[in-house]
Amino acid sequence: MSLHGKCSLLTRWFIRQLVIMIFAIGLVAAVAKAQGSSLSIYPSNGQTPEQQAKDKYECTQWAASQSGSNPGLPAPTTSMTAQQPRGQVARGAARGAALGAVGGAITGNASTGAAAGAAMGGAAGGIRRRQTKREERQQQANAQAAASSGQDAYNRALATCLQGRGYTVN
Repeated sequence: MSLHGKCSLLTRWFIRQLVIMIFAIGLVAAVAKAQGSSLSIYPSNGQTPEQQAKDKYECTQWAASQSGSNPGLPAPTTSMTAQQPRGQVARGAARGAALGAVGGAITGNASTGAAAGAAMGGAAGGIRRRQTKREERQQQANAQAAASSGQDAYNRALATCLQGRGYTVN
């Protein structure tokens, strides 16, 4: 077998192992998240499995309507990057160069003015970009806090409903 054939086999083996590892990590994370937000429910009055399923379904519906949150649905995501145009630095540099060229032309040296204006405009564009990213991170933190609060309200409502139907909930 040639060296090229061995590299191809090694590459396929590595990619396959990488895919398996990524899948396993995702699966472990999903299980951990599901276990972290779930409640322990015990049928205190000897309810049948069918009755337990019916009660849990009805209580999840009621908890979602009471809390305004439904953990079964994905949380809505907002991203300012989709709304904000890219290229603040380049646009800032272009604007600065144009203004610098005009100012430089008045003083007799348009190229120096354009270079200085481009540097200043690029810096201003970079500042705008950092501010946009900072605002986006703050929005994401606020959304995560709201989702966590919604999950807590949902869990309290679900526990209240199930306790009212004769279950012990922890």
